[in-house]
Amino acid sequence: MEQLKTIGRELAMGSQGVWGSSKEFLELVKTIGEAKSKAEEERIVLAEIESLKRRIQEPDVPRKKMKEYIMRLVYVEMLGHDASFGYIHAVKMTHDDNLLLKRSGYLAVTLFLNEDHDLIILIINTIQKDLKSDNYLVCCAALTAVCRLINEETIPAVLPQIVELLNHQKELVRKKAVMALHRFFQRSPSTVSHLFPAFQERLCDRDPSVMSAVLCALYDMILVNVKPFKHLVASLVSILKQAVEHRLPKSYDYHRTPAPFVQIKLLKILALLGTGDKAASENMFNVLGDILKRSDSTSNIGNAILYECVRTLTSIYTNPRLLQNAAEITAKFLKSDNHNLKYMGIDALGRLIKITPECAENHQLAVIDCLEDPDDTLKRKTLDLLYKMTKANNVEVIVERMVEYIRNISDNHYKTEISSRVIELAERYAPSNQWFIQTMNQVFEIAGDLVPQKVAHDLMRLIAEGAGEEDEDADSHLRSSAVQAYLQILKEPKLPSILLQVISWVLGEYGIADGSHSAEFIIGKLCDIVATRPGDDKLKGYVVSAITKICAFEKAAGQTVDLIPECVSFIEELYASHSTDLQQRIYEFHAVLKLDRDTIASILPMDASCEDIEVDKDLSFLNSFVESALANGSRPYLSDNERRGMGAMTTLASNNDAGTSSLLRFQPYEKPSIPEPAAALVTASHYSQDAIDQHDIYSKSSSNDGTRLKLEGVQKKWGRPTYTPEAQVPKNPINISDSVKVSSSAAGKEASSRNSSAPPYTERKQPSQEISAEKKKLAASLFGSKAGETKAKPAAKLQQNGTSKKAPAKPTSPPAPAPAPPPADLLDLSDSLPQIPSVDPVDQLADLISVDSSAATSTTSLVEQVLDAGKVATKGPSPQASLQKDSVSRQVGVTPSGGTNPDLFKDLFG
Repeated sequence: MEQLKTIGRELAMGSQGVWGSSKEFLELVKTIGEAKSKAEEERIVLAEIESLKRRIQEPDVPRKKMKEYIMRLVYVEMLGHDASFGYIHAVKMTHDDNLLLKRSGYLAVTLFLNEDHDLIILIINTIQKDLKSDNYLVCCAALTAVCRLINEETIPAVLPQIVELLNHQKELVRKKAVMALHRFFQRSPSTVSHLFPAFQERLCDRDPSVMSAVLCALYDMILVNVKPFKHLVASLVSILKQAVEHRLPKSYDYHRTPAPFVQIKLLKILALLGTGDKAASENMFNVLGDILKRSDSTSNIGNAILYECVRTLTSIYTNPRLLQNAAEITAKFLKSDNHNLKYMGIDALGRLIKITPECAENHQLAVIDCLEDPDDTLKRKTLDLLYKMTKANNVEVIVERMVEYIRNISDNHYKTEISSRVIELAERYAPSNQWFIQTMNQVFEIAGDLVPQKVAHDLMRLIAEGAGEEDEDADSHLRSSAVQAYLQILKEPKLPSILLQVISWVLGEYGIADGSHSAEFIIGKLCDIVATRPGDDKLKGYVVSAITKICAFEKAAGQTVDLIPECVSFIEELYASHSTDLQQRIYEFHAVLKLDRDTIASILPMDASCEDIEVDKDLSFLNSFVESALANGSRPYLSDNERRGMGAMTTLASNNDAGTSSLLRFQPYEKPSIPEPAAALVTASHYSQDAIDQHDIYSKSSSNDGTRLKLEGVQKKWGRPTYTPEAQVPKNPINISDSVKVSSSAAGKEASSRNSSAPPYTERKQPSQEISAEKKKLAASLFGSKAGETKAKPAAKLQQNGTSKKAPAKPTSPPAPAPAPPPADLLDLSDSLPQIPSVDPVDQLADLISVDSSAATSTTSLVEQVLDAGKVATKGPSPQASLQKDSVSRQVGVTPSGGTNPDLFKDLFG
């Protein structure tokens, strides 16, 4: 208190200019404080900077004036402007013999510089000298600068002097020396690892301030490694006992609580040392019991000590009596009207139920009150507690509460965190597969693309594997219910991409399995899915695969598929897609439909997504081919090492005699001859002088090195910038911000009515307060009482990863879309050059459509093939229009859809 009064008097004197500040500086501070806009403030500060630049460079500036100039520079830096022109003068002031000027210089340097600044090297010698000073104030100033400025490279220069100061006669110097060594440990632990005994000696320092500084350093060291400090338990318990018994000076009291911050730090250290150590924990029981009895629960600092004591009790080896006392304190926290104390009670209860789960049953209604509290932080902490309390008999109620909370928050970080917890609980304690699928659908709708892709794959695998038992009827019912649920979900206005991918896979795999829906109906739903997200190439890949499966299943069953116009238009559009993956899928779809019924049934069987695929790693099916190739004179296979050796021998042989080697040649090509430009296209007068110079550079570089062009430093004169693969980004990235907006007005009204109707929780001293039956039922469901155990028996248990115990095979997922091919690096000549007409060879084949029947068959679209087979009658683009479209696509660098489609299964099926 005396120090605060002294500082107040000095500030009051300083406001009158007594402590050395000039009237000009006080006017500057007053003017900036009265500025009415940021622009006016910047104008005043910039004028001050120009004035200081001029004055600080004057010769023979008095030291008192220089001190004021540096303080004004500090003020300028505090306002966010650059004052680096005066840093060197602050460094010079640290060399001054005057104590006031030296401390001012150290203050300015610690504010101006950081540990990596170039000027640090100039004050190392000064710090070394000041650390050996007889004036303890000079030592303290140097130690303060050490904590701020010394980096890992300069620690060895000052470490010996700081270690000597641990035995200084002044307690302030000893405390600052401990703080400096603590800072060294934070920056480079290896530099002070040999000084652990010195820290332990200072733990018994006669001054409590030094001891408290050592506690902070010891806590960080114990966090790294506990074993070297196990023997300190007795000493720490003794110090804590002295603090609790009020043996420290009265200056360490805070709100009549003896040294509360020392007690909290000691409790944290003891919690680390007593974890898993029965002998060490038994030494702590007595002092922890004294803290629980002596602490004042009417003040915030007393409740903080009690909370830290509960945390320590739940970390060390358990003691039944102390745990009961901790449970009573937790109950007081939960019954309090203060939200901060309720938060502490929820956290303490979460720690207690890990040791004694039955203690949570005594606080059911208090937890329900916290769950329905409007305070979002308290509600989130309560959900964290419920997550720890989840079991098989209350998972449905807790997951329902979590899903409801996800609907009402907009923070993507917390939405992702709670969604992951819901998924984890559903995978671990799901009572049935139907409930699991329904819960996952809700999470997908609410969280959207924040859900990991692995969750979607696990859900698809669960639907494919079924109930996990040899019950085909149950599996069929599960898949049919999933199809019906997804058809209902498609009525929602906006759905996330990851959910649409799952729906597309399920509809393609099981949409027509039970016969309740026709193939045309399912294909129409798939086309509607694409229409909701026209720019999502990954979703298009799922839809194409689903349509391929449906058509293959129908053809394998001997039935025909009538493709609707929307599907035909979608397929024709993908022939000229920029995605090579989509093009490949369309070509495969086209090739599959050309196969016979038995072949399609063998390559795409019904409900075979989880069947094991046997892979022949030895490729034994190629033995006959290899033998015939060797018999015809082909070279035998060489291993990687043999090929490398052969390459070295070939290089040597080519250097000795280039004409005798029949393998690869490693000699550079001959110097290319420069052809004369055609007179009909362009003349030499059209080229500029810069182009001629660039052509000469090219000729010189190619003459020096025939295998590599040396174009470093050459400025490009013509054309667009070349394609750089590093700058390539995905064409259609998934928009994570497109979250699902699900209507939840009914749920919100229900929750609000429940919150308004439920009576607020009060303490037990009001026995007349009635508790609603709804709240009792909810509490019984959450805490696993008999009211919540009337659930039906689970149909199938899920494993930890969310799958059943049937087949471990993973469902085949479509490959990721390949990036679009880079545009050609074309050369743009000047406007005066004559334009060469672009001729596409596809246009020249337009007249051959009606002449060559075989070419017509290979170039017709999918719609025309179906028309020839007599299956559908739809409208599609004419062959001439398709060729014209392919011509435009070829000019932008996309493989055209015209021409002969590759017969992908020709080699496999003859």
